[in-house]
Amino acid sequence: MLVNKQQVETFIPQKSPFVMVDTLLSYTQTTSVSQLLIKDDNLFLKNGFFQEPGLIENIAQTAALSSGYKAQIANEPIKKGFIGAVKRLKVFKLPGTGDLLTTSIHILNNVMNASILKGEIKINDVLIAECELTIFTDE
Repeated sequence: MLVNKQQVETFIPQKSPFVMVDTLLSYTQTTSVSQLLIKDDNLFLKNGFFQEPGLIENIAQTAALSSGYKAQIANEPIKKGFIGAVKRLKVFKLPGTGDLLTTSIHILNNVMNASILKGEIKINDVLIAECELTIFTDE
């Protein structure tokens, strides 16, 4: 584990209760993996299920956590990011309370201050959601 739950908020601009990542498990220049345990007090929980906006936010915050970790390694300031587009969103199953999400992002392209990435969310190695995000960073 590269970043634990107590450290997460130092790497991303979001603050509790809007934090949708618990840990950063792995990082490379193009791929990162995070985890999130769905708890019963999560803002995106409805009728016991984590909703689609939460899934998108989980992928986006995995990217933010990865970017923040990269900035810390390079001894640079952490930049804020903004979702510019969501494409090809597929949700195969909504997770529920107690589910542990493992989210991976893969950077497909970087152009100036925009990154296009593919995100996948799994529970026990079973794909439950995926999408492409375009994220713009505040320069």
